Amino acid sequence: MIKSFEDFQTLSKDGYEAFVASGAALTKGLQAIAQETTDFSRKSFEKGTQVVEKATATRSFEGALEVQQGYAKEAYEAFVAEATKLNELYVATAKEAYKPFEASFAAFGLKAPK
Repeated sequence: MIKSFEDFQTLSKDGYEAFVASGAALTKGLQAIAQETTDFSRKSFEKGTQVVEKATATRSFEGALEVQQGYAKEAYEAFVAEATKLNELYVATAKEAYKPFEASFAAFGLKAPK
C-alpha cells in the first residue's frame, strides 16, 4: 500500500490528474451528445414543418392521412436510430471518462468494473 509520505503525495497527484483528465473526457463527450441532440431536434422540427405543409396542400382527408402515416413511420425509425446513436455516445463517453482511473485500480490490484 502506501509506504511513505512521498508515496502518498504521488498517489494524490496521480489521482488529481486522473480526475482532471476524466472530467475533460466527460465534458467532451457530453458536448458531443448535446450537439447530436440539437441536430436531431432541428432536423425533426424541419421535417415536421414540411409534413404539415405537405398535408395542408393535399385537398383530401385521405391524402392528409397518408402523409401523416408516412411521417409517423419515418419519425419512429429516425427516433430509434437516434436513440441507438445516443446510447453509443453515452457508452463511449463513460469509457473515456473511466480510462484515467484504470491505472489507479491496477496499482492496487483491483479489477476494473465492467
